[in-house]
Amino acid sequence: MTEAELREKIKEYTHFAPRGQLSIITDTTEFMNIRPNDVLELNGTYYLVRGDEKEERFDLEGEPKFWVKRAVDLATGDPKIIKLVFHESFTMHLGGEEILCYRSPQKEARVLEMVKGDPAFMQGTTVIDTAGNHIRIIDKIRGNSYYEFLQRLNVDHETYFHQYLPNILKQVMSCMEAINKLHQIGEVHGDIRNDHIFIHRNNGKHIWIDFDFKYNWSENHFGVDLFGLGNILLFTAGKGLYSPREVAAWGPEGERIASDLRLEDMSLFIRHRIMNLKKIFPYIPQRLNNILLFFSCGAEVFYETAEELLEDIKECEEELVR
Repeated sequence: MTEAELREKIKEYTHFAPRGQLSIITDTTEFMNIRPNDVLELNGTYYLVRGDEKEERFDLEGEPKFWVKRAVDLATGDPKIIKLVFHESFTMHLGGEEILCYRSPQKEARVLEMVKGDPAFMQGTTVIDTAGNHIRIIDKIRGNSYYEFLQRLNVDHETYFHQYLPNILKQVMSCMEAINKLHQIGEVHGDIRNDHIFIHRNNGKHIWIDFDFKYNWSENHFGVDLFGLGNILLFTAGKGLYSPREVAAWGPEGERIASDLRLEDMSLFIRHRIMNLKKIFPYIPQRLNNILLFFSCGAEVFYETAEELLEDIKECEEELVR
């Protein structure tokens, strides 16, 4: 496109005429310098940058993710999320294990290709910019995260558990099935979190997003993903996540519960998180609680596959609808 054509497209899709000379960027290496109203030229397609994505948490405006841009495809007007190359690593502590986790744009590009057409995963393509960076261009999902959905559900836990959980759990199990399929082809998600499932506004479909992390753990290639799934099950069964301090703040009954907690009741993944929900909510079936305890500090054996976890959850379903 010529600059004049780009200006017309920008005006058509944003209803504002751009001022001054357009900044057209082909090398995205210095992503901090890419600003709103810049135009990215990637593999012959032009994208108008609208701003940076943010890590949002339940009505709180999170930190901007400067390497992830909100954009408009100037050929179609479709909203896109453009993930630029950002290398980051950290060490995760899981029990006595130290696990290196790091971002890999190439890994996410590979998984995007493998899940193309699968509605359980975000969809997109990968292009290479003029500096050789793997840029992922993602179709924007109109909706909210699973984390936001559950936090906004304004009912007490017992009502939630008996009236809402059975149907919600079916959706969560569908998400776990998708991860199991990913594992069966040798890939991992790498960053399984409650806010990495998005619920589509129009059809209610639950969709996995953001799988650019990898990890090195020789003990179990899929292990970090499995602990992530355990955390999602905990969040789903508890309609939230709880620490001893939070529970103690509920008053005398909360103080009694908190004083009864032991190390073996806590999450192996995050030590201040209560895994033994039955101590908080006695009506939780023992079978479901036992699944959660496989992810606790008191566990002596662990799940090896997502399929094993799913089989155990399926056996709990009848108890939840009684």
